[in-house]
Amino acid sequence: MKLAVEISDAADLAPKDGAASCNPYVEVDFDDQRQRTATKPADRNPYWNQTLVFDVRDPARFPSLAIDVSVLHDRRHQDHNALRPHTFLGRVRINAASVAQSSQEAVLQRYPLEKRGLFSRVSGDIALRIYLLTSSQNGDNSNNAAAASMDDQQQEPERIVSSAFAPPEGKSGSSSHDHDDQEEPRPRIFRSVPAAAGGGDQHQQPRRASLHAVAAPPPPPGQTVVMPRPAAPPGPPPGGAYGLVETKPPLPAKMGPRAAAAAAAKIASTYDMVEPMTYLYVSVIKARDLPTMDVTGALDPFVEVKLGNFKGVTRHLEKNPNPVWRQTFAFSSEHLQANQLEVVVKDKDMIKDDFVGRVLFDMTDVPARVPPDSPLAPQWYRLADRSGEKLRHGEIMLAVWKGTQADEAFPEAWHSDAHSLPLEGLASTRSKVYYSPKLAYLKVVAIAAQDVVPADKGRPLAPTIAKIQLGGQVRRTRPQGSANPAWNEEFMFVAAEPFDEPLVVTVEERVAAGRDEPVGRVIVPVAAPYVPRNDLAKAVDSKWFNLSRALTADEAAAGKKDSKHFSSKIHLRLSLETAYHVLDESTHYASDLQPSAKKLRKGGIGILELGVLSARNLVPSKAKEGRLADPYCVAKYGAKWVRTRTALNTLAPRWNEQYTWEVFDPCTVLTVAVFDNSAVLPPGGGGEKADQRVGKVRVRLSTLEIDRVYTHLYPLMALSPSGLKKTGELHLAVRFTCTAWANMLGMYGRPLLPKMHYTHPISVLQLDYLRFQAMQMVAARLGRAEPPLRREVVEYMLDVDSHMFSLRRSKANFYRVTSLFSGAVAVARWMDGICKWKNPLTTVLVHVLFLILVCYPELILPTVFLYLFMIGAWNYRRRPRKPPHMDTVLSHAELAHPDELDEEFDTFPTSKPGDVVRMRYDRLRSVAGRVQTVVGDLATQGERAQSLLSWRDPRATAIFVVLSLLAAVVLYVTPFQVVAVVAGLYLLRHPRFRSKQPSVPFNFYKRLPAKTDMLL
Repeated sequence: MKLAVEISDAADLAPKDGAASCNPYVEVDFDDQRQRTATKPADRNPYWNQTLVFDVRDPARFPSLAIDVSVLHDRRHQDHNALRPHTFLGRVRINAASVAQSSQEAVLQRYPLEKRGLFSRVSGDIALRIYLLTSSQNGDNSNNAAAASMDDQQQEPERIVSSAFAPPEGKSGSSSHDHDDQEEPRPRIFRSVPAAAGGGDQHQQPRRASLHAVAAPPPPPGQTVVMPRPAAPPGPPPGGAYGLVETKPPLPAKMGPRAAAAAAAKIASTYDMVEPMTYLYVSVIKARDLPTMDVTGALDPFVEVKLGNFKGVTRHLEKNPNPVWRQTFAFSSEHLQANQLEVVVKDKDMIKDDFVGRVLFDMTDVPARVPPDSPLAPQWYRLADRSGEKLRHGEIMLAVWKGTQADEAFPEAWHSDAHSLPLEGLASTRSKVYYSPKLAYLKVVAIAAQDVVPADKGRPLAPTIAKIQLGGQVRRTRPQGSANPAWNEEFMFVAAEPFDEPLVVTVEERVAAGRDEPVGRVIVPVAAPYVPRNDLAKAVDSKWFNLSRALTADEAAAGKKDSKHFSSKIHLRLSLETAYHVLDESTHYASDLQPSAKKLRKGGIGILELGVLSARNLVPSKAKEGRLADPYCVAKYGAKWVRTRTALNTLAPRWNEQYTWEVFDPCTVLTVAVFDNSAVLPPGGGGEKADQRVGKVRVRLSTLEIDRVYTHLYPLMALSPSGLKKTGELHLAVRFTCTAWANMLGMYGRPLLPKMHYTHPISVLQLDYLRFQAMQMVAARLGRAEPPLRREVVEYMLDVDSHMFSLRRSKANFYRVTSLFSGAVAVARWMDGICKWKNPLTTVLVHVLFLILVCYPELILPTVFLYLFMIGAWNYRRRPRKPPHMDTVLSHAELAHPDELDEEFDTFPTSKPGDVVRMRYDRLRSVAGRVQTVVGDLATQGERAQSLLSWRDPRATAIFVVLSLLAAVVLYVTPFQVVAVVAGLYLLRHPRFRSKQPSVPFNFYKRLPAKTDMLL
């Protein structure tokens, strides 16, 4: 009999080499037999896939033995003369009684690594598969297991022992990296194992699936952890696949002092929230005195930068022997496949490009640069021919260095994965920072008009209206039938700096329904001094404006001009209300609440830092184009928008870009979303495609602890008519640093919006209209940037369609309301149990507490607040350690009916056929009928309370009035404490003294009249 220990892989091992990495290997000790695996250098997530085989010398003693699996760090890879050849990384001790009896029963299990001592620093887990090889299997399995433990160069695939972590037969083992990115990762299931053998029955104990978990308390001695694979495993609980996963990436901000000091040499201190990524930068500046290659003497030079299989090409300049390019190329460390960098100057030709000269660089001689060092000075290099001989003419100015993403050349550089893109697509792949336009509310009060004459003098004056237009925003007053109409109506518009769109006010004559003819017009520039700014909410003076005659369409086509003076006037009051905050996003997750006027804004209270690390398990969306996906990330906080570079043709992008915002209010929300870039390739016959949504993440700053770095994998979800789908995971690092504690704490006592929103509030309907206009204005302005932030991206970030009706969202809000009353319901049930003496001891204690509070009423409020303090202190240890994220259970997204989702994503107005609309209308009528019933019941109870003194029922009102007089006399004579004791003891009386019928006051209240009988 033999024991086989299959070692698959390990994850998230502790760094030990001072550079955020380690050189792990596994050592297994069983019954004085010790074997080890190969060493995986510089890998915190190693993959061994090796099998170690041990002899079972005494089968009778086997259940009492232990299997020790130790993960060690090999220090000899860095220091061959190290006194200690290895460092402890963690261990797992497994009881031999829990080993599977055959390979068919064994399953791959993940074990969290345990400490060896009190001061051991251990993290991560290891995947093992352990089973016995009986004598009937020794002829085949033992030989296969022994062969599997050899080096990878000596392995034969047909002799490897089949294991649970080997690829299934249906999948090819020679798939490329791109296909590997599409495969979903296997769930890691942790098991707790007993440290020592013991008797007793064996029981199965399921554990929760988790990517990073802490070792649970061990089960009773003798409990086995080997679980047979169930025939039909139960599905995950609702929301289980969409949870938040905490990670431990090697960020300088999360390392200890020593590791952070070592990492500081690789990346600047301002980039401590991301992992350092090494790039080779080649800056091609210009060339001079290039030799001519054509017979005509002309030269169309361009430069090719080659590194292995990757090549970057500059633009060619026609007939220029002294060209200037000023282009920078960046090669990722993953693409450094050669020992030499070749910079070749060529002459553009119709048939074949001519070779002019080249410069070679040895990769070992390239210097490294880390900001805040000054940029590397470019140098002139003499060109050489193919044999290495220096040319008599021709030099090129270059700068070559190794840097990180903290380099200032990183945003504008041509990255190695984008060198093959056209210039139009390349511009859309770069990282950029955008700012929303400065918005302000324009208030227009149309007061009156004077001496209005009809457009056609042959007929009387029809009712007149004032049409006010600012850009695409149009508002109209109510018609007035007079030559001197008085409207006195107020309108609000959204204006954006630099206020280049004028305000156009037109007086129109309503000749017929749907037909308005212009009478006069005035055009007012919005910029100062024509429209004053109202920063302090003061009264603004009104003005009279002369109306110029508005030409009809026929007159304008004929080229007729207004030759005579027009005497009509209009009375307007105009002002830019900069004391308001222009809402361009919902107040529930707003990121900016500052007023438009800069002088009214408060100082900052802190700094928000965001590290966009990576994403994984994205869904391929460009299979028809022969690509996987081109994802990029957009983040918004306040007026600042950031966009990462586009990672091309990958499902596991690594951005590692860090951004910073100034925080003015802690009760704001950071929004981060992932999109698939559709502009990297030229559009096909169908026209320009929109960028596809991948998912969105919101982080509320008030839920973050100060100065703590949160690193989590956020689930990305897409809700579509077909249902909820997980589209990947986004890896973010977030840190909120407070710079003004007093101001931050004072913000919790201030209004959420500026003062003007409360002293001069805007109606809800008008606020929704203004919010929609502000969203359209922001989308239009950002869409004109280069590269543009597309309209679909801006609308998704600002949740343009959040106000649309959704039955799923209505259900979610209903259950949110019911959950709010769950605490009151629980207190009512507890009180009912007290009154019914379900627990006599608790009821007696409540009686004693009640009597104490009645005798000493001054203790009531201190007792209440002390109780609240104790509840808060008790809940502190159970406080959330992860930031909140999208909750699929709370949103009712997983269990939503397909028809409900189809209705949610329907256009407005609807585009569905009549029978579908009729069915949805009937369903909405059914739901509204139930809501109507509940509202009616609430109104009935309130009307009964009003009828107590209304004498609608004279007998009931007389009874209530007489009882009120008697109660007043009794309460005046009787001390209050006596009344309170009698009332409390009556409410807490024993069930033996209670009647099963409703009480007299309840019956009296139910008999009071309401207005339900007066409804039609």
